Amino acid sequence: MRPPAPSLDVIAARNSAAAAAAATATADSAAAVASNTSGPNINVTDDSRDSRSSSSTNSPVPADNEESDFFHVANDSQSSLGVVPNLQDMQVTDPECLPTVAALPSEILISIFSRITSPHELLNCMLTCKRWARNVVEILWHRPTCTTWQKHKSICATLVLERPYFTYTDFVKRLNLAALADKVNDGSVMPLAVCTRVERLTLTNCQNLTDSGLIPLVRSNQHLLALDISGDINITENSIFAIAENCHRLQGLNVSNCKQISTESMVQLAENCKYIKRLKLNDCEQLNDSAIVAFANNCPNILEIDLHQCSNIGNEPVTALLAKGQSLRELRLANCDLIDDGAFLSLPSNKIYEHLRILDLTSCTRLTDRAVERIIDVAPRLRNLVLAKCSNITDSAVYAISRLGKNLHYVHLGHCRHITDDAVKRLVQCCNRIRYIDLGCCTHLTDESVIQLARLPKLKRIGLVKCSSITDESMYALAGANRHAQSRRNTTGNTSRRHEYHTGSLERVHLSYCTNLTLPSIIKLLNCCPKLTHLSLTGVPAFLRDDLEIFCREAPPDFTDHQRAVFCVFSGQGVMGLRNYLNTQPEFAEYHLHQSSLFAPRRPVHINQDATQGLHGIAPAPAPDMDGFDDVDGVEDDDMGDGSEIALDPGSFGGINDNATNGINMSIPPPPPPPPHPHNMPFQLAHPILPQHLVPMTIGATFTPLTQDGQNSGTSSGSTPGPSTAGQGQFTNQGSSGPSTAPMQGHLDEEEEGGQS
Repeated sequence: MRPPAPSLDVIAARNSAAAAAAATATADSAAAVASNTSGPNINVTDDSRDSRSSSSTNSPVPADNEESDFFHVANDSQSSLGVVPNLQDMQVTDPECLPTVAALPSEILISIFSRITSPHELLNCMLTCKRWARNVVEILWHRPTCTTWQKHKSICATLVLERPYFTYTDFVKRLNLAALADKVNDGSVMPLAVCTRVERLTLTNCQNLTDSGLIPLVRSNQHLLALDISGDINITENSIFAIAENCHRLQGLNVSNCKQISTESMVQLAENCKYIKRLKLNDCEQLNDSAIVAFANNCPNILEIDLHQCSNIGNEPVTALLAKGQSLRELRLANCDLIDDGAFLSLPSNKIYEHLRILDLTSCTRLTDRAVERIIDVAPRLRNLVLAKCSNITDSAVYAISRLGKNLHYVHLGHCRHITDDAVKRLVQCCNRIRYIDLGCCTHLTDESVIQLARLPKLKRIGLVKCSSITDESMYALAGANRHAQSRRNTTGNTSRRHEYHTGSLERVHLSYCTNLTLPSIIKLLNCCPKLTHLSLTGVPAFLRDDLEIFCREAPPDFTDHQRAVFCVFSGQGVMGLRNYLNTQPEFAEYHLHQSSLFAPRRPVHINQDATQGLHGIAPAPAPDMDGFDDVDGVEDDDMGDGSEIALDPGSFGGINDNATNGINMSIPPPPPPPPHPHNMPFQLAHPILPQHLVPMTIGATFTPLTQDGQNSGTSSGSTPGPSTAGQGQFTNQGSSGPSTAPMQGHLDEEEEGGQS
């Protein structure tokens, strides 16, 4: 048998042995020389050349029977292993042990410190060590807190230090003296002029501030991006010229109620500051068309412009802002009574302004339906539309508004006295995402409109002030809104309805001077709307009671005696207190006899999808569009006045939790389970007050008179197409006329809404 070929290691060993034999003579002579110079002669053998005996230590020679190296050669110094280091050579010097936080880079530390909101805690971090101080100081001084004069004095004293440890003047990016506005003057502002990198400056309502204090601050901060001097009545055009000369990067300017600024100064500002995005000129009645046209021509990136009470503004600026603006989102023209249809009819016919979301035309009394129709044509994605006190608006304008569809969230039609129920029905049918609607002083509206409005699944705020035809039927409809059915699948995969639950979304309801309302309907509304935080009932006789005054807000000080006598507004904790009082006092017990539960018990409706599709060849009708809304499209609640009651102070609602837990103390019994019934029993509906001729009917549906308990089950219209979440299951399935798709349609609507919202 042929022996195996030698490995590479063996070949290398043989070569090493040959080289060692060739160098034997040289090695012997070297050993002889070494023995003569270092002492006694030492016999050099193969064992003495073991790698373990070649170290600098006095290690003993290994035993003969111990393996000394890989290859038993005469000299292993030629091997690939080389010299093996000893323990001293293998010692490793460890670096100094540091805590983890000290090893973090500055970027991470700054990110951590930026999440600390308390200035006191930031100061403590700054005092920890020099490295932390360098990372914290800019965060602490980014927006110094000038809420008291003591803090203001300390800040000014630090900024003017001759040899500060840090350059604090470069760290200040935002200054806000609004908290000290009543006493701010030129001397309060001048020490702050040493700051050189301020980007946002807020000097709201500093009525003692003049150009002498503002101009130095503006000149030293050429990187200013936003300036708010609204209410500074002593500021003149000189400050505006200084801003135009120094602040070319300005993006936001608020000069509301600055009566002494001129049109010429605003024109120069528009020509020099071409990056303006947000402009507020409220109550600047002295400005004319030239100033606004200059902004339209020179500032194409304007996003928001507010011309409230600019009474000298006409059609030309409005047309220019819309036609030349590339991204205009908000246009507010309240009380600009010179504007008429021509401002919108003159717009280019081939251009669509898809960016426009908010349009406020309050008290533009010259506008007619033609202007509204044109607005809807060129701005099809309007979200907020305010036409309050546009007295020439009729149903035709509302029909045009309904073309906005799901884009419309906020609509104010107060004092549009020509609007009727037909227009409201069309609006509800087409615009099912409305959250806020104000129809105050629309005296032609009746309960039919409110019953339709109750079908809006996301309705949060409704204004019905001085709608004198409104009765308790409307309140019961609002109380029964937003009912949803919970489905469950059985073993065969079919869907069945087990029970319904209530998620009232109403938060603010304005019912002042609706004199036909009574206590039972309002009690029902309070108990069915746990998110309710505002309820106005001024001038409603049923609530002019002494025992309810403790829950009512204080009347404004400028009200007359008569206005104080009829004032009745509940908000925040007052709503909760009113609800608890009406639910617990014995004198109101009779109003709860027919309201033992939030809603009348309903027989569950079982939907067998397979059977329904196969019976008589009738398939369920497709559900209409009931998709949800994006949270980013929140409705701006300006709490616009309806012309008949005081505008409410938003601050009074602080600390009120607008969720269902507001009514945690309500004494409301849970709804009883539905009674058992055979599957072939007719499904009945009871309504406590609604007359039979007003109850909406549909094909295949039968109305049943009042039940013994007289409970309210909501109201729905079967004659008006469109989605609905109110009044589900109000129809009786008649075997003789085939299965009705009405209840099925309502449930499908709810499923689609719940899945997409």
